[in-house]
This record gives sequence, C-alpha cells and structure tokens, in this order.
Amino acid sequence: MSSSETLAPAGILTPRDDDDVRDIVASAVAASAPIEVIGHGSKRLIGRPVQAAATLDLSALTGVTLYEPEELVLSAKAGTSVAEIGALLATHGQELAFEPIDYGPLFGAPAGRGTLGGLLAANLAGPRRIKAGAARDHTLGLHAISGRAEAFKAGGRVVKNVTGYDLSRGLSGSWGTLAVFTEITLKVLPVAETETTLALAGLDATAAVAAMTAAMGSSADVSAAAHLPSAIAAALPGASLGAGAVTLLRLEGIAPSVAARVTALSAVLAPLLAAPVEAEASRDLWRSIRDVVPLAERGDPIVWRVSVAPSAGPVIAAAAERLGGAWMFDWAGGLVWVSLPDALSDAGAPALRAAVAAAGGGHATLIKAPAAVRALVDPFEPQPPALAGVTRRLKEVFDPRGVLEPGRMYAGV
Repeated sequence: MSSSETLAPAGILTPRDDDDVRDIVASAVAASAPIEVIGHGSKRLIGRPVQAAATLDLSALTGVTLYEPEELVLSAKAGTSVAEIGALLATHGQELAFEPIDYGPLFGAPAGRGTLGGLLAANLAGPRRIKAGAARDHTLGLHAISGRAEAFKAGGRVVKNVTGYDLSRGLSGSWGTLAVFTEITLKVLPVAETETTLALAGLDATAAVAAMTAAMGSSADVSAAAHLPSAIAAALPGASLGAGAVTLLRLEGIAPSVAARVTALSAVLAPLLAAPVEAEASRDLWRSIRDVVPLAERGDPIVWRVSVAPSAGPVIAAAAERLGGAWMFDWAGGLVWVSLPDALSDAGAPALRAAVAAAGGGHATLIKAPAAVRALVDPFEPQPPALAGVTRRLKEVFDPRGVLEPGRMYAGV
C-alpha cells in the first residue's frame, strides 16, 4: 500500500502489517483527512461520533507473536481477539488477571468480538480491578504508529523494562486518539485453582457498601465485591441466590485457603448469608457482572459508568433512581453502572455529574446513548482547565494534524 494512496470518503482500509498502518496514517496526514480506528467495532459506539474520511480496520492485523507460559508473557497483534487470547491462555491454566469487560452484550452485539488493541485503548478491567488493576497495569510493551505516521515502540517483554516515560501506561485509555497500536505485550497470570462466592441477602445500598468495605478490609483477601438491588438481581445466573437484593463477595485461590477464608468470613457475615456459590457457577456469576448483563438485558438506550469512592456509591444510586433508572455496584461500590430508560436529550448528565461532584468527585462516562445524544453531551468526564491543557498538548505532540479519532473523547481534541 503506497503512502500516496488517496483516502476514499468513508472507505474501509484494512492493513496487513505495521508498514500498511504507517502508510495509511501518512496518507491521512498528507490529506488532512481524519480516520476512525477500529478492530471489530465492539466499542465503536462509545464516545463522540467521529466524522472520518476513512476507517482504519485492524481486524486483519492478527496473531499471537510470542507466548512463553513459563515467563508469564504474551505478545499479539492489535487485531487479535481477546477471546482467542483467552482460549490460548486457558490451555496453560493462565488468564488475563484483570478480567476485561466484554462490551458486546451491552450493545446487543455478539460476545467475544473485542480485540487486544481495543482492550488497551479503552484500558479495560472487570470485577478483579480492585485487586489486580486494569489493562495498563498488565501491559509490558507495545508497538504503535503515532498521528505523525511515525512508528515507535515502548516497554519490552519483561516487567522491569521502563526507562524514561512509561508510554505503555500513558497511552492506555486514549481511545485511539494519540496512536494506533499494532502489537501489545501483556503479563499473564495463573488461573486460581478454585473460587467461592458468598452471597448476602436483602441489603440496601448503604448497608451493602458497609458490608463490602468490611469484607475488603478483612484478612479474607476478597477479589471482587458487587451489589445488585432486587429490581435487577433476578437477571443473574444461579437459582440459589433467591429473590431480592444480593451482595456478592468472591474468594479465589488454592482450595484449602479458599475454604479457610470462606469459613472465617462466613462467621462474621452469618446472619445475612445465603448459600455459597461454588466454582464454575461462581465464574458464570462474575462473567455476568463483568459484562453488566443484568442491565444489558433491560435494553435501555442510555448507560453510564460512574467511578467514585466506594462510600459514594449510594449517592450515585439515589441519583439514578431519581432519574427513573436502574443501577448496580461493582468494585465494592466504587463502580456504579447506571441504566436510564428514556433517551433524554441530556442523557441525565447534569444530574449524575452533580451527584459525582457532591459525593467528592470521580468520573461519569457515557457508555451507551444514541448518536445525537453523544454529539451533544460530553461522553467523558469534563476535565479541569489544567488537565485539559495537558490533554491538548499531548494531542499536539502525538497527532498534530488531528487525524486520529478527532473529537472522540473531547470536543476539538
């Protein structure tokens, strides 16, 4: 593919290697023609709609290029599906410990379509975020093409590899606006031998956060904590959970350790406990929470992802209820998913962001909404002036012509 190739309006360009990607970006720079960057498009509807001259489709840039199970390291091309990587790791009893969310179900699309590049671009994480961190915390290195059409690499294939700026972490969560990832190296970890989930019945939001906070602060080494009110708890898999609101605490590890910790934590929580959820049933339960299936099944047109201090979770839940919406807690109350039934012109943004500010600050991200709403409402939390200035300068350094996903995260950037 020649760098002189003209970008066709709304055309789809499918590179086969890093050189193709560089040529496409160079052509976009020469023509001052914005491009959209996608893998399989599972997160395409998150953020502002991008008016692009062409789409850079990385779905053919696939393949695991390095996997050393003994060294707990894997490298793959950016278009490689996360499901394919997960299946390969499973054959060696390993996994991506941050258990990244699959956004497919939330948008009514098939599961398993997310790619490795999208995983890092969105800095994905799941319920184990409170213990294991997010995608950026497991990224060892990457290869990428900047908005200047310059190829660069950062990090390496070992944990202690950083000198100077840690671009692997710094570019995570940039949603394709600074660089196009072409290859990523991740740290992988062994899958826990077993797991058990303790379920607490009938708590309201405030009592649930208190129970989850106590459990997280105990010696039980809880790896995930979530709460679902009765209105949506019925959508969870597992008949043993019963009816009504449910609060869930996951313990993982080798069998004797899990058994001992379950016994110790159960003694403290005994009056509220329902039957424990074991092994594979527990895994199914947390996959449902990871992918926000209870809210996805409602099919509401608006979904928010609100990150606050766990103690502020009930404040956000109350705001969601005033808007006529549903909600659920992950991360011990620090992550509140909010689903709103009506395509409000403002998506409930003023009310939710006022609640976030009143609760001490955080981030409210509009994950799902009609395109017209996403064009009017800031999908990502508005930045204070100083931070917005840093964002603009980073864009100027990595993508001075503004050809990569312009405006997707912030208007004019």
